[in-house]
Amino acid sequence: GGSKSSSGGGSKSSSGGGSKSSSMAARGLVAMALALQVIGTSSVVQRWRAAPRAARVGARGLYMTASMETGMAAAVPGGEGEPRRSPKQAVAAKTRLNPSGLPLIAVVGRPNVGKSTIVNRLCTSNLRGAITYDEPGVTRDRIYQDGNWEEHRFKVVDTGGLVFEEDPDHLFAEQIKEQAMIAIDEASAVVLVVDVRTGITTMDQAIARFLKQLGKKAPPVFVVVNKCDLGDDPAASEFWKLGLGEPTACSGIHGSGVAEVLERIVEVFPEPIPESAREAEIASRTYRVALVGRPNVGKSSLLNRLTGQQRSIVSDVSGTTRDSIDAELEHDGDYFTFVDTAGIRKRTKVEHGSEYLMVNRAFKAVRRSDVVLLLVDATDGVREQDRTLAMRVAEEGRACVVCVNKWDAVEKDDSTHSAAVKYVQEQLPAVGRWARPVFISALTGQRCHTLFQAIKEAAEQHSRRVPTATLNEVVRDAVMWQPPPKVNSKQGRIYYANQIGANPPTVVLFCNDPKAFGDGYKRYLDRKVRESLGLAGTPIRWIWRGKKLRQAKKEFVSKKPHAG
Repeated sequence: GGSKSSSGGGSKSSSGGGSKSSSMAARGLVAMALALQVIGTSSVVQRWRAAPRAARVGARGLYMTASMETGMAAAVPGGEGEPRRSPKQAVAAKTRLNPSGLPLIAVVGRPNVGKSTIVNRLCTSNLRGAITYDEPGVTRDRIYQDGNWEEHRFKVVDTGGLVFEEDPDHLFAEQIKEQAMIAIDEASAVVLVVDVRTGITTMDQAIARFLKQLGKKAPPVFVVVNKCDLGDDPAASEFWKLGLGEPTACSGIHGSGVAEVLERIVEVFPEPIPESAREAEIASRTYRVALVGRPNVGKSSLLNRLTGQQRSIVSDVSGTTRDSIDAELEHDGDYFTFVDTAGIRKRTKVEHGSEYLMVNRAFKAVRRSDVVLLLVDATDGVREQDRTLAMRVAEEGRACVVCVNKWDAVEKDDSTHSAAVKYVQEQLPAVGRWARPVFISALTGQRCHTLFQAIKEAAEQHSRRVPTATLNEVVRDAVMWQPPPKVNSKQGRIYYANQIGANPPTVVLFCNDPKAFGDGYKRYLDRKVRESLGLAGTPIRWIWRGKKLRQAKKEFVSKKPHAG
């Protein structure tokens, strides 16, 4: 008994005590966060910062799960009497954010000081940078980008303008502050952007006091004085008064001073992490997924559910999400990059300015994606704008999964599901023939865990290549089952088929005359090929080419593999 107590008990206290104490601390922080909605008063901030880092990291994930589930006990792992996890709780357990583990630079400041311009300079983002526009409040959520300086690689997160005073003109001030707090807590360095033209304002002073209250556990802070277009502006020295160290003058528009900022930041970074073969492999097999839909259909709520944290600001106000938001995560051994986009309204309702840039950014996200999650509101049904977006997805040749959100708000009986599937297929003709409908609830997590598998299946079919012999056999069987009808007294004949590309699968059909095949027969052939080959979740691009029989036979024989 003595040896058991001294050896077993000692090992238990030494190994399990640390994790148990941080787990208890995390639960306490979760309870505090749920009661005070996280980061509400200075006392809450002090308690949050005083807690161990392991407790803070655990508490963030537990807060999201606890706030979305029915009870906190089910969200806290490792507790006594823990109930069996539901599939939606297992999503968070299998998901790991930011698989790269690179250092993070958080860029903060008051509204309209040029934070997004500085972020684009730090990342040299010419192709896909943060949206910049001369109006406050364009950025609201956390926007992550990749950057590098010399041998150092890092990530930069852009945040919304921080406002500590109550001001009705600043929408989502509390949510933006919460997003900025999460970015600061994740960061290895913080960049405070100020404006040399306006000098020190009360907002700048409030943000500086807030950063200094974080204490020794806070990451180092670098003051960047933006809009010094004439180089080393003497007025930048005024910002010594903020008490955060030496200010660095720079210009986000012209790029002057940005190198000096990066030189100072990388000094506090650990040793550079070289890009490994594993990272290159991960990048090559990462599923890129765009969340697209009308305003207020639940795109940001779904992103938060899939990532297990408050990744995007959610509200009942249409147009809450402005820029496209990337969230990288690992789930059950697979890697995903989810892109939350702004709600897309009808073209006649889109105003010129920042909204025009947001809609264009959303369409670019569709083109860059492997799979599109097209969200539809189950309580509103399919609208004309949903059909327009579905047509855009099909024209871009993207794989698609139709997510019918808010399914928990629909009254159901035994035939509801089958009737809803038929309704979606009929109302979304552009993608309804091949896109899989999934009926989910981002609020409760219903069936959200099935989206990862649906995305993988759609992406695999999107990049699939079918052997020429198999493809021709399927086409020949389809023609034998239903020969093409005559069009203008002309009988259509298909000689052979050949797949010339993937992403999406692209098939060339050589025939006597493309005009001899009507739209109805083309749809029939598309459906039969899908059914025979199992090509679901992806469009097929058909290219019809007219050739004389003799020329077609000659080309077909030359394409056959020779024996030996």
